[in-house]
Amino acid sequence: MSKLTTHVLDTTHGRPGKGINLRLFRLGNTDELVAKATTNADGRCDAPILEGDKMKPGTYRLEFDVADYFKAQGVKLPDVPFLDTVLIRFGITDDSAHYHVPLLVSPYGYSTYRGS
Repeated sequence: MSKLTTHVLDTTHGRPGKGINLRLFRLGNTDELVAKATTNADGRCDAPILEGDKMKPGTYRLEFDVADYFKAQGVKLPDVPFLDTVLIRFGITDDSAHYHVPLLVSPYGYSTYRGS
């Protein structure tokens, strides 16, 4: 089944990133907000961000509100956090595939990859 999923891991505390608000945009002449979600206790969304006929080839951007998350965890951040919202821009070419975009994040760095 075609779908887009994510998983956030808090590398500072060594646990899933619970309660992180995220948004998905389809990029074009104007960016279109196509989904909003909040990660659950496992750092995942309760349902795929996109699936089925909503999966369309194109360029997308996931936005994760990580500064709000770390502040809620009691992490002291500067008034202007180094990472506020993490943006991951990626492409979907096969609308029949499963795309998994994990985020490993701390207040001062992040990484991502195409997962399975």
